[in-house]
Amino acid sequence: MIQSTTQFSSLLLEIGTEDIPARFLPSAIQQLKENTETIFKENHIGFSEVKTLGSPRRLAVIANGIPPMQEDRVKEIFGPSKKAAFDLDGRPTKAAAGFANSQGVSVEKLIIKKKDKGEYVAAVIEEKGIHVKELLPEILKKVVLSVHLPKSMRWGGNDMRFIRPIRWLLSLFDNETISFEINGIKSSNMTRGHRFLSPASFQIKEISAYTKLLANNHVIVDPQERRRIITEKAEKLSSSINGEIVKDEELMQTVTNIVEYPVPALGSFSEEYLKLPKELLITVMREHQKYFAIENGKGMLTNYFIIISNTSEENSETVRLGAERVIRARFEDAKFYFEEDCRKKLEDRINGLKNVAYQEKLGTLYEKALRLKTLASYLASKINPSRLMSGLTEKVERAALLSKTDLLTGVVREFPELQGIMGKYYAVNDAEDAEVAEALMEQYLPAYYGGRLPETETGAIVSLADKLDNITSFFSIGLTPTGSEDPFALRRQTLGAIAILLNKGYALSLHDIVTASLKNLKYSKQSGEIAETALRFFEQRLEPLFLLEGYSSDIIQSILPLAVEIPLKEMQKRLQAVKEFKGAENCNAFLTAIKRVKNIIPETAVPSLKVKLLSEEPEKKLYEKFTGIKTDVGILIDGNKYYEALGMLSELTAPINHFFDKVLVMDKQEEIKLNRLALLKGIWALAASMADFSKLQ
Repeated sequence: MIQSTTQFSSLLLEIGTEDIPARFLPSAIQQLKENTETIFKENHIGFSEVKTLGSPRRLAVIANGIPPMQEDRVKEIFGPSKKAAFDLDGRPTKAAAGFANSQGVSVEKLIIKKKDKGEYVAAVIEEKGIHVKELLPEILKKVVLSVHLPKSMRWGGNDMRFIRPIRWLLSLFDNETISFEINGIKSSNMTRGHRFLSPASFQIKEISAYTKLLANNHVIVDPQERRRIITEKAEKLSSSINGEIVKDEELMQTVTNIVEYPVPALGSFSEEYLKLPKELLITVMREHQKYFAIENGKGMLTNYFIIISNTSEENSETVRLGAERVIRARFEDAKFYFEEDCRKKLEDRINGLKNVAYQEKLGTLYEKALRLKTLASYLASKINPSRLMSGLTEKVERAALLSKTDLLTGVVREFPELQGIMGKYYAVNDAEDAEVAEALMEQYLPAYYGGRLPETETGAIVSLADKLDNITSFFSIGLTPTGSEDPFALRRQTLGAIAILLNKGYALSLHDIVTASLKNLKYSKQSGEIAETALRFFEQRLEPLFLLEGYSSDIIQSILPLAVEIPLKEMQKRLQAVKEFKGAENCNAFLTAIKRVKNIIPETAVPSLKVKLLSEEPEKKLYEKFTGIKTDVGILIDGNKYYEALGMLSELTAPINHFFDKVLVMDKQEEIKLNRLALLKGIWALAASMADFSKLQ
């Protein structure tokens, strides 16, 4: 707790380093904040806020609301048992005296406290807080050394590791320097400005002036401020030529973290390069040069770009000329690769797939393409049994066969992230069917759950086939995700397959399509086990997704046992029906009744029901009601009228309750008992064909 009657102080710590890679900086800044807060709490030092900042050459933390004194603490230390500490007359033993002496208290001050199942003596020790200033040297050293990232460095022949070599340390408590030393570097109140624009060291006398003085020396230390400057100035430049920046969050984060003094500049290139695919140009600008592409109001790429420099505005013209010269060379390379690729048709590259391994135990890309062709054809036949969609099977087979051919092209070798996208352009160049060409790009969609989905039927089927083949093939050779490890992104691909099935509403069960995919593989005799493992993997992805859609866990669990046997779209409809039914007046009464049925029926099989053995009126009435609705319930379920089916099932409530109230199920005559259990098992089987009502709360 912060004491409201004291004068609070502020703390500034800056760790000056060699340039930190952009991808590490956000994590380092966040880790510095979390670790500082944790270390302060562990040392019983109060604070009102901890703010962290950072740029490529520094990490900084500013803590406010720090009291002058560490918090007082009271702690209890347990010693020997009461029986060992005192004799029968209540006199302290040597054990009590020794414990008291070790804790610096008198025996008289020992107390008896219950612990676990016994009583023990305990020493109550009051620790007075000391001046925070006295603790800070060790605390700040600990804060610095607490920052750990996957790739750290050693330098100068020392064992110490850090993200990048530390070059200076600045530490102020209010206006006073806190002295400590790490790896031969002593802290001070000195910092450094921009490496080239303001290279000299300068003094920070007041914490409140820290960010302003750095800005005066061409360092914007706050990442959010750098981002704001980049966004506002870049948008102003792009609007000057009636354009808009192509949105790219990853690129924005990267450029924000590679500069200390962001100055956007507008560059251009020859319109001749706009003949190249838009995605290729954007990728070259983004990946090679970290430039922002600019579109016009119609979403078409312009021949302008924005570079974020790390220098003064006076140098913008020099920056522009250099950037234009470099991008021209990059575009020439891209143009060469693209034109070379277009000279050879995709279908002429199919045989080349025989020379490229997909995975050691899973054969070549050619073999994978053949598997995709077979599986996609099967999926198309199931989706389009009466061939209403003209040429669908032929299209998916063609797209599947060509799906991996662009991996052999020069552009994709240079830019792997353009796989599929370039396949589409090459297919158009080869005069392939438009939907086939689109499918070559759509096979990789969605890139993540919730992302853009395939729009064409051909693309959706090929994408589904590709994901199923990836999942089942890796499962078949034992390469399944474990814990946080998922090197082949099988979780993402499973979610992608689920998204396609839900979006398209295909009447395909997971069991059927997983089984069909496994038939394409040279898998072991344990194919049943592989299918079971893969289906459970799918099932595990479903509950979190449906929870996000607003369904409660018990509703999901009631339908989940059917997930692999029914189409996912139908599972979604059942969930909605059960959700609505739970709000109905007759729901609770039905659940109570049907759970009575579930609780008494055995797991083992019983003989078939014999109508002639139904002797008592309540069981006859129950049988009549059950047989009277059985067919209709099945018809309603088959017709996807799930809410209506639930309503009809609930008509069993009164007959079930009357049966249990008047009839002894466990009759002394074994034949009568088993017959009544057979009736109840039949009722439960009918109900379970809709949902597992025992899971509902």
